[in-house]
Amino acid sequence: MTDQQYLEIAINQAKKGLGQTWQNPLVGAVIVKNGQILAKGYHHRFGENHAEIDAISHLKNEKEAAGATIYVTLEPCSHQGKTPPCVNKIIELGFKRVVIGQIDPNPLVAGKSVERLKQHNIQVTNLDNSESLNPAYNFYFQNQRPLITLKYAMSLDGKINQKDGYRTMLTGKDTFQDTQKLRQMNQAILIGENTLKVDDPKLTIRSNPAFPPFRIVLIHNAQKLDLQQAIFQTKGPIYILTNHKNEQVLPENIHVLVDEVWTPRKIIDFLTQQGIQSLLIEGGSHIHADFVKSNLVDNLIVYIAPKLIGGTGLPSVWGPGISEMMNFKFKQITQLGSDIKISAKRVY
Repeated sequence: MTDQQYLEIAINQAKKGLGQTWQNPLVGAVIVKNGQILAKGYHHRFGENHAEIDAISHLKNEKEAAGATIYVTLEPCSHQGKTPPCVNKIIELGFKRVVIGQIDPNPLVAGKSVERLKQHNIQVTNLDNSESLNPAYNFYFQNQRPLITLKYAMSLDGKINQKDGYRTMLTGKDTFQDTQKLRQMNQAILIGENTLKVDDPKLTIRSNPAFPPFRIVLIHNAQKLDLQQAIFQTKGPIYILTNHKNEQVLPENIHVLVDEVWTPRKIIDFLTQQGIQSLLIEGGSHIHADFVKSNLVDNLIVYIAPKLIGGTGLPSVWGPGISEMMNFKFKQITQLGSDIKISAKRVY
């Protein structure tokens, strides 16, 4: 087998940790010696062993590692975090060669492990082709802000509901299941005041992951919060971004942050400070327009229902215009039951 084929096995291992690694990247590892796979591993969960250590733990004996090659989808860590540096263990056990899928963009690592391995006469090969495994993680460290995805469901004529102030059910159960996966792939979800009132969402993931996304609600006056709404009956962190100080007694999981004006840039700066690498904007139409106006949209997920609303139904993006159109390229077009899903990536 080729280096690339072994790395593909490591990539498939990494995907097993989807939704469980929180602010850590998905990482997989494969240990090979004399053309034989000795062990495989992956990062199972945030705070637990990294992929390299997991793979090593599956060896019959650690002595097998001497002279072996380890394939890792991401440069091994070189700093003390929740677990010790993986690069130390690789050096200690006498691996002959390390093949990585990419350099870690985190400045705490960023090539430091590669240099250490080389200093200990361990061959390092960078195939530089596994960035698609952790798009938000890479984007966050390369751009110092979260990857922002705008998501909405609309009719064939581009409307998200029939009448302002009333919820319109457009899409089917297959789309619902897909949106659950989409939420699981993001570390924060944002909605506005109208969406909170009209949809009364929980913004939860039904699979109940160990690390649910931050739920962020933009509200003019937190004093007027209705604590009987569905979102406030759930566990997990909720952040209320408001213009007025709150004096209500709130559950411990609800955090209120006050600013005179919460612009998209201020929201993103706050999330960046929290280490949030990906944001899913679920509504509504005016928030969509504000982020478009602020040039803060990286991906689009659009669900199209085979329905016509007509009349004065609310458009999917409604608000201040932009001087130049944003350009996107289609990544995927998928049929979900009777609905269509379009995934598009911003072209910069």
